[in-house]
Amino acid sequence: MPEITVAVVSYNTLALLEGCLASLRGTFTDVWVVDNGSTDGSQEVVPPDRLVVPGRNVGYGAAVNLVAARTSSPWLVASNADVVVRPGALEALVAAAGPRTAAVAPRLVLPDGSTQHSALPFPTVGFTAAFAAGLTSAVPSLGDRWCVPGRWDATRARDVPWAVGAFLLLRRAAFDEVGGFDERQWLFAEDLDLGWRLARAGWTTRFEPAAVVEHHESAATSAAFGDARTERAQQATYDWLRRRRGRPVAATVAALNVVGAAARRERRWAGIHARTGFGRAREP
Repeated sequence: MPEITVAVVSYNTLALLEGCLASLRGTFTDVWVVDNGSTDGSQEVVPPDRLVVPGRNVGYGAAVNLVAARTSSPWLVASNADVVVRPGALEALVAAAGPRTAAVAPRLVLPDGSTQHSALPFPTVGFTAAFAAGLTSAVPSLGDRWCVPGRWDATRARDVPWAVGAFLLLRRAAFDEVGGFDERQWLFAEDLDLGWRLARAGWTTRFEPAAVVEHHESAATSAAFGDARTERAQQATYDWLRRRRGRPVAATVAALNVVGAAARRERRWAGIHARTGFGRAREP
């Protein structure tokens, strides 16, 4: 195994952090924890020489950057504290990397045993228009190629546009080339932004289902933001679009999403009516 540094970003998930650290013991990794202001005793379970305490909540990407600045291993893992790495996962991730692979994502398994959808398309105008028009449903190969939720094969290894950063193996040379995580993305969409810049620089992101990581999805952010979590994530994505692609592109994508949502609702009602004879006026 090549040398790997793991940057675990922690915020008030003590029990999950302990499980994460236990799963990484004996994996030939150098594990660091960045604590973003926990008050649950999380800092006490981390060796002092591998604990980074910024003094405030710097967000996810900036926390990983702090570990990257202190280390020099050829591989870096950005990791949530709410994961458990199954045996062999790291080896499978490294083995899956080709010469131009910048990031390798594992299959994330949720507590109920289902696979989390963790590879996603870039929110371009072209993709959003195709999705709004229902093409990704009508043409299965499009849905699979673009990694559309419910339309892709999660058992097949392949290059993907970008991957969720809950646990992500990063080639140091590529990570450094694009400047690491953009710290303007304080939380949410920082993985989207990194994947976008890596792709524009000619690097690829790989999905490797043979590497399995258990994920208690959104443990920290749900505790911090509650029901507002989804709204914050959507807002961060549109902020990213405006900053990286410009306001006209962001506005176009937003408009297409609204039109697409309305069209999907109409198709759903048409399907319900065809099956049951019930219409809008008799909505249960």
